[in-house]
Amino acid sequence: MTAVISHRNDMIVGRWLAICAVTIFGMILLGGVTRLTESGLSMVDWRPIMGVVPPLSHADWLYLFDQYKLFPEYQLVNQGMGLDEFKQIFWFEYLHRMLGRFIGLLFFVPFMIFLWMGKVKPEIKPHLFFLLFLGACQGLMGWYMVKSGLVDRPDVSQYRLTAHLGLAIAIYAYIVWLTIGLFSPDREPTKDASLGVFSVVALVYVMILSGGFVAGTNAGLSFPTWPLMGDSFIPPALYSGGWISSFEQVTTIHFNHRMLAYVTGITLVVLGLRTWLADSDARLRRAGVLLLGAITLQIVLGISTVLSHVDVAIAAGHQSGAVVLLTTVLFWVHCYRTTFRTSAIS
Repeated sequence: MTAVISHRNDMIVGRWLAICAVTIFGMILLGGVTRLTESGLSMVDWRPIMGVVPPLSHADWLYLFDQYKLFPEYQLVNQGMGLDEFKQIFWFEYLHRMLGRFIGLLFFVPFMIFLWMGKVKPEIKPHLFFLLFLGACQGLMGWYMVKSGLVDRPDVSQYRLTAHLGLAIAIYAYIVWLTIGLFSPDREPTKDASLGVFSVVALVYVMILSGGFVAGTNAGLSFPTWPLMGDSFIPPALYSGGWISSFEQVTTIHFNHRMLAYVTGITLVVLGLRTWLADSDARLRRAGVLLLGAITLQIVLGISTVLSHVDVAIAAGHQSGAVVLLTTVLFWVHCYRTTFRTSAIS
């Protein structure tokens, strides 16, 4: 009976975490659209409580627009923009911030209730408290990123943007990993469950971070051709500024992202095929198929993003595809490192 109750509690907590993960996925997608539409600097202050209230009158809109005019993005890029155009970019950033606050409540309130009701098993409590801490850090990181675009340049720092994206992805992956474990009571670690297999997760994560630098420098617009970059596979002026070019020169940033994508694609296709065709574990074979589907989709979206001159819809799909790919990799790793229990919960 105790085992059954524990299993039910795990399912309740797992469903809640799954909802949080899906909502964070939406947050990452909305964040990408906000970046692609150059909307992130439309709100020039950070008011965690009072900022929840949107502009309700024409006077409110004029005040916000006048505030926006004091900063570099308007003065150097959008000078002459009308109020209606300002409203369009404002709503993207406003919704992005509101969704962030909603996610905070979606995590904090049920977590406190589940703790009070005793539904969270002891071994998972430290993970959830750490996630709560990471969520607070993410809110601060978001404003720290925005501040970098309100000083002397009409764009946010690519370093802070990538840190903001990287932390969001890390939180999402952490929640997904916990959720997979809670939904897999019939699995247990294999005797040779090496941590080395997590290098695949690290590879995908690094590729996503490199995508952050591409977004932060608009490097995706530099070479709208594929498979060549301009007239050659290896473009001129590569690493012309030394190692720092990997983070600040658009040609090198774009090239590195492509090379990481090729390495990641080949690695995941090999792993997906091997487990799909050769493994005896049906769940792991399914994970292999999902892995192949996700990497194929992501490759198509990546090429399409480049060829479309970074069309907003396609580029947003590419960023979402990266999160889907990471999700399938996490599922594959869990399947690879576990096997069916000899006495599963019934």
